[in-house]
Amino acid sequence: MPGYTGSNVQERPEEAEKEACLTLRQIERHLVSYIVNNYNQRIDTRMGEQTRFQRWKSGLIMAPDAISERNLDICLMKQSRRTIQRGGYLQFENLMYKGEYLAGYAGDNVVLRFDPKDITTILVYRQAGFQEEFLARAYAQDLETEELSLDEAKAMSHKIRQTGKEVSNRSILAEVRDRETFVNQKKTKKERQKEEQVVVQNAKKSVIVEPEEIEVISVESSEKQDMPEVFDYEQMRDDYGW
Repeated sequence: MPGYTGSNVQERPEEAEKEACLTLRQIERHLVSYIVNNYNQRIDTRMGEQTRFQRWKSGLIMAPDAISERNLDICLMKQSRRTIQRGGYLQFENLMYKGEYLAGYAGDNVVLRFDPKDITTILVYRQAGFQEEFLARAYAQDLETEELSLDEAKAMSHKIRQTGKEVSNRSILAEVRDRETFVNQKKTKKERQKEEQVVVQNAKKSVIVEPEEIEVISVESSEKQDMPEVFDYEQMRDDYGW
């Protein structure tokens, strides 16, 4: 994979650092995909005829009960406590969150449950006796379409403070965009060429028109000559890697 170094320092490729372009989250996805789709599906040498997944399944006393998504969140997520601010806002790890229907709970101390791999969305619970009552999801303002881990948020906050700037959702968003730009710029030459080929192929497909449609298209285009052309920045960034 791009950036692979190997365990032998003497045989390490000279271009490894220049080709490195994967984030820790992307590496984790590759690793999980390999374990689930490859390693666990291969024959277990100790059994001879069963895959590792089949061996695990045959060892079960009974089929496990499916856990509801909400209960799974409670089991696996980390938790913290915060106080709901006026207007239904919450502050967590230097980020400001807004949750629907939380404005009516201003001043209440609530339990936050979050996935350390992505803290742009958190779950808000209220203590009701010996149980927790789910209130709403809260989203990090200006970061709704991004992914940000807890460790990344702390590192970015530290970096922003070192530059003498104020830590806010917008400054964190700027750091996220800078990171994406840096990763995209470090893609290998072959990857960039492959992406460019895909863009060219898609462009060629988009201009193929059936003969009977040519006249209709020319009429429509003549009627809309004065209309300005609008570009979708987010789509262009996804298509061209800006």
